[in-house]
Amino acid sequence: MPLYMDVHRNVEGSAKDVAEAHRADLETQGKYGVNYKHYWVDETDGAVFCLFEAPNKEAGAKVHEEAHGLVADEIFEVQQGE
Repeated sequence: MPLYMDVHRNVEGSAKDVAEAHRADLETQGKYGVNYKHYWVDETDGAVFCLFEAPNKEAGAKVHEEAHGLVADEIFEVQQGE
């Protein structure tokens, strides 16, 4: 299954807020065949990065939209390096 990294910019919220949003993603992801693997938060710059497997990037976007409404600014298909 393809692997994606999404980027959220200008996020207003703490790492705790992001953790709550991630929990909501995990509760919703099965509906769309998505597997959120990890996320990273940069509170100083207001950025959040999410790594997920999905049939397509639109499925990942739908999970965020339904789970909490915080859609990504960009989604990239990525490959893990060695």
